[in-house]
Amino acid sequence: MAPQYQIRADHDARTIVVYQAYAPAIADAALRAGRFVAPFSFYRMTWIKPSFLWLMHRSNWARKSGQERILAVRMTREGWEEALSRAVLTTADPAAVAQADVHVQWDPERSPRGGALNRYSIQVGIGRHMIRTFNDDWIVSLTDLTPQVRKAAVLVQTGRAAKAQRLFPAERAYPLPRTLEDRLAPGHART
Repeated sequence: MAPQYQIRADHDARTIVVYQAYAPAIADAALRAGRFVAPFSFYRMTWIKPSFLWLMHRSNWARKSGQERILAVRMTREGWEEALSRAVLTTADPAAVAQADVHVQWDPERSPRGGALNRYSIQVGIGRHMIRTFNDDWIVSLTDLTPQVRKAAVLVQTGRAAKAQRLFPAERAYPLPRTLEDRLAPGHART
């Protein structure tokens, strides 16, 4: 895969962290249970993002309605790679996308102030047929990052982005098996 399409994430030998933004009711219930439970919907696709800054852009630093809480979802690398092995790029044939268990799209990575960068972040949509597996088998832990996000947002807004970066999770290149690299490369049309 071209370097601008490299997955960057907080990961260790066994797990990877992905981020999601939720309404308080969903986040609170999930944090209490250590897994997603009602009112989380198991009947629609859920998008997971290994890029912290991309989610900050998407959620407007946890200020968008319904996205006021930021959760770090630590999941197994085995589950992450299983999801990616079932993925279809959202730019593929519409019929293949409609039938896919998992969707992948690449969006411009973001700076702390939200500007688009010349590299891309992966977004992974877990389809409703795989959500139970994601929830029950792949999630290791959930962490509420909302207080950290709010503190970082104030620093960014007041011109102290360098200081805010100390609050960002450390992300580095995630080593994908070659078969997955080929499958996820933009322009790849196989299903």
